[in-house]
Amino acid sequence: MYGDQETVRKILTELGDTWAVVGLSNNRDRAAYGVAAVLQRFGKRVVPIHPKAETVHGEQGYPSLSAVPFQIDVVDVFVNSALAGQVADEAAAAGAQAVWFQLGVVDEAAYDRTRAAGIEMVMNRCPAIEIPQLD
Repeated sequence: MYGDQETVRKILTELGDTWAVVGLSNNRDRAAYGVAAVLQRFGKRVVPIHPKAETVHGEQGYPSLSAVPFQIDVVDVFVNSALAGQVADEAAAAGAQAVWFQLGVVDEAAYDRTRAAGIEMVMNRCPAIEIPQLD
C-alpha cells in the first residue's frame, strides 16, 4: 500500500487546507467533480487545475500548477497513470507538502521520487473516502 493510515491522516488534517485538484473541470460525470465537493464540505479550499481553467465549485481554475499565484498544500491527481509522474514533479517544484494519486492512479517511480524529496504521498486511494472516516 502506498500511504499508510498515519500518512493519510497527516495529509488530511495537518498539511494545510488548500488542495489543487488536477483534472478538475465542470464535468459533473467525472470523479474529480464529486471528490472536490466532498473536500470542500470538509473545509478544504479546492483549486481546479485543468487546461480549460474553468471556475468549479466557486473556485477560480488555473491551466497548470505553475500558474497558481499562491501556495498549494496538497495536490490531488486525477490524470491517468502515464501522466501522473509529471504532475508529481510539478507539485514538488511548486512547493506542495503532499501529493495524492487517486484510485487507479499508480506510478511507483513517481512515488519513490516524491517521498525521496521529503514530500508526503498517498497513491491509489481517495480522500473523499478517507476523510469521513477520520475521528
